[in-house]
Amino acid sequence: MKPRIPAPRLLPATIVMIGAVLAVKSAALVRGAAASDRGYIVLASQAHEAPKQGATKPAAPHGGAAASPSAEKPPEKPPEPAGPPPPPPMSDAEKTVLLELRQRRQDLESRESVVAARESMLTAAERKVGARVEELQTLQKRLEGLETGRQQREDASWQGLVRLYEAMKPREAAVIFNDLALPTLLQVMDRMKDAKAALVVAAMNPDKARELTTQLARLRLNRENPASAPRATPAGG
Repeated sequence: MKPRIPAPRLLPATIVMIGAVLAVKSAALVRGAAASDRGYIVLASQAHEAPKQGATKPAAPHGGAAASPSAEKPPEKPPEPAGPPPPPPMSDAEKTVLLELRQRRQDLESRESVVAARESMLTAAERKVGARVEELQTLQKRLEGLETGRQQREDASWQGLVRLYEAMKPREAAVIFNDLALPTLLQVMDRMKDAKAALVVAAMNPDKARELTTQLARLRLNRENPASAPRATPAGG
């Protein structure tokens, strides 16, 4: 009689394999569920952001239809912060004071304009007067120079006559002086040396010599002190 071989036990091996397959499927299901959850979260966040993007840039509807009025409405502006409170209304007295001050300021500005115009006119007048004074001073200096030159030429001419009569004998000069006009005789005798003039006067006609002496004294007195003595008025001049 052959020995009896025991049959292999297949049930435990089958159970183990079924458990392994279940474990692998369970892990796959868990990973799929986790992926589904993450996808749901991403889709939810995109759905939440979609209205915001549509508010800034609305998408055109399918088929080219016009956008709805609610989609084109701009976003509302936030309320502006309230400014300072308005000032209280002015009373009639305050308005009157302000009007008086304004009128007073206008009057002052008008007076300042008038004063400025007068000052400019006075400045222009002063400049003109100064220029005129300078012209007159220049003319005066020129006239003084001309007068000095004339006096020098005249004195040189008289000095020539004086030298001529001083060279003559006193009696000869006296004869001529008796017939000379008194103004000419005064100019000659005033420039002659006293010694020569005395000899000529002694030889002249007594009446003519007396009149010559009187007028010559007045002439010299007027020249030395013109304010205190009257000017000589020669007779026959």
